[in-house]
Amino acid sequence: MTDAHVAELAYPADAAAAFARLRSLAGAAWLDSGAPSHQARHDVMVALPGRELMCRDGVCWQRDGGDWRVARGDVWALIADMLGPRREPVPGLPFSGGALGCFGYDLGQADVVTPRDERPGDGVPELWLGFYDAALVLDHVQRRAYLVQRPGGEWSAACIRERLQDTVAPEPAPFRAGALSEEPGRDGYGHAFQAVHRYLRDGDCYQVNLARAFRCGFSGDPFDAYLRLRRWSPVPHGAWMTLPGGESVLSLSPERFLAVSGDRVETRPIKGTRPRASEPGRDRTLAEELAGSPKDRAENVMIVDLLRNDLGKVCRPGSVTVSQLFGVESFASVHHMVSVVEGRLVAGASATDLLRACFPGGSITGAPKKRAMEIIAELEPSRRGLYCGAIGYIGYDGAMDTSITIRTAVCADGVMTYRAGGGLVMDSDEAAEYQETRDKAHAFLKLAGEGGSGD
Repeated sequence: MTDAHVAELAYPADAAAAFARLRSLAGAAWLDSGAPSHQARHDVMVALPGRELMCRDGVCWQRDGGDWRVARGDVWALIADMLGPRREPVPGLPFSGGALGCFGYDLGQADVVTPRDERPGDGVPELWLGFYDAALVLDHVQRRAYLVQRPGGEWSAACIRERLQDTVAPEPAPFRAGALSEEPGRDGYGHAFQAVHRYLRDGDCYQVNLARAFRCGFSGDPFDAYLRLRRWSPVPHGAWMTLPGGESVLSLSPERFLAVSGDRVETRPIKGTRPRASEPGRDRTLAEELAGSPKDRAENVMIVDLLRNDLGKVCRPGSVTVSQLFGVESFASVHHMVSVVEGRLVAGASATDLLRACFPGGSITGAPKKRAMEIIAELEPSRRGLYCGAIGYIGYDGAMDTSITIRTAVCADGVMTYRAGGGLVMDSDEAAEYQETRDKAHAFLKLAGEGGSGD
């Protein structure tokens, strides 16, 4: 029998306005299914975590209702310990309390990049998780809203309910972007591209995901920027959160990383991209070109094989299958090639075990993963931070849903940073790959303006 209490509330027609009422509460976060689909029909809104876990500069910190203190031990073991014994789920609700937050790509660097990676970062922690005993869940298919609380979540639930009754949603201050810079620019990207090709020719690896950063100063409220971005580029795995240091995370990810329901596991790697076209015939041609591209199929199947291997570490022998190969899914500014890999967890394995085995996602590293990550650390001039990590939840009931943090901006110390990249293989074309980074950054470039600087 579940220990959760569920109350049905009035369904808010405007999810953004509902979250705007909650946003000033400590630890407020929104998992936003801005493009509802079979993958993502629910929004999850949380605030006022009873406990928190944060890792910054290699040190983990824990807060259990009071001050922050250093937490010693393996980060994945700390997460599992804070989640505690598995609790009964609430039927029909994807999240009924648990850990929700973000996992930076750099969490996966510890066993790969030695000595310690001294490249500059984006000013955000490697990990932040709030542990929530109350949540607002919106079902956009049934158009219903539920306030769910676990023991200890009574005060948080009461605060959420009270805020939702406010008659006016606060308006964010208009976001204004400053001058745009790119790291590296066109020439620097070309040098890194050629270095990757040398590694590919020498047999070090089969594929490397090479990324670059776009940055701008800004004034105003980043939440205004998020609202504009989600209007331009609705996706099934959007997210907004404010971290303990005041940093903002704005994610418009199209890619599911790992989902767990019961013992069933799913990952949906993206490899292969074409821009959208305004003319329907041309747009259809681009999608068909992607579907039949030998290069993109080769990239995609490399990552599918990598993820099958990762899932096999914690799934039952023979249970890992590819249920979709080379599917094409269309978003506001791009078409993507998407495959689906599924499996069933071995007895006793948890969502945290799965995340540890697969982190960071193979679709944003390359293959083989360890060598690709070493090359990325050598050639990208700054650490990735949250980019190519994960955002999502691990529930007290053992369920999990996470996205890959692509199409994601972070705002810290007055600077917004957005990264975009792509997988490089032997027959990749430098100019086309460079353009692909701009195609993937389309919404951000629209927000920041097309002017840029770089080498």
